[in-house]
Amino acid sequence: MFDPFLLLIACAFLLAGFVKGVIGLGLPTVSMGLLVVTMPPAQALAIVIVPAVVTNIWQTFVGPYLRDILRRLWPLMVGTAIGIWLNAGSLTGAYSRYSAVALGLLLVVYAIMGLSKFRFSVGRRDEKWIGGLVGLITGVISAATGVQVIPSMPFMQAIGMEKDELVQALGVFFTVATLGLTINLTASGLLTATTALPGAVAMACSFTGMFIGQAVRTRMPAEAFRRWFLIAMIFLGLYLSGSAIYKLAHA
Repeated sequence: MFDPFLLLIACAFLLAGFVKGVIGLGLPTVSMGLLVVTMPPAQALAIVIVPAVVTNIWQTFVGPYLRDILRRLWPLMVGTAIGIWLNAGSLTGAYSRYSAVALGLLLVVYAIMGLSKFRFSVGRRDEKWIGGLVGLITGVISAATGVQVIPSMPFMQAIGMEKDELVQALGVFFTVATLGLTINLTASGLLTATTALPGAVAMACSFTGMFIGQAVRTRMPAEAFRRWFLIAMIFLGLYLSGSAIYKLAHA
């Protein structure tokens, strides 16, 4: 029997997986942004979390840099885990109705930073304490929105990792962050048997989209795709924030 809900999930994760296959990241960001249009952020994150964990674990072990990544980024990952723990329950608590507004604004900030190509550098002697602080902020934001790219992504670019090492580092970091979110969701009772089928559809479509995206990456300018993707994120973020604010104003 035709199920519009599962079709929505399939389409969202095909697109999110495709984006991840082309540019190496974006699966939780894109899928959360699309799903929150039709459901609460907590429900969307419960569907996103399993494919996010699995695809990030796969990305973690594709490359030879794991030991160096752990040595350099452990403060970032520990700080993120602490931030997620400190802000546990934000998706289901008294302020959960503001999560969609925060997610929309976060997508806009993320896209504008990407389009502006704003860069800063962090020296080796400072990257651990700055990484811990960045991780703490990222964890608090992630627990409220389900997205882990701000400010962790600019920080990882600022410490001077090579392209392939950065892609593997994103996999390692996002694995830790999504596992922390999984603990939050389990404690909140959001990960249940009812999310099993949507999660399975999401995971299958994520990998399908990733493989298509990886094939397309060899035939199209990744930078051009990235630019239009970020522009689309701005419009999606504005729509999410605007519609959420409208609902709050008329509640």
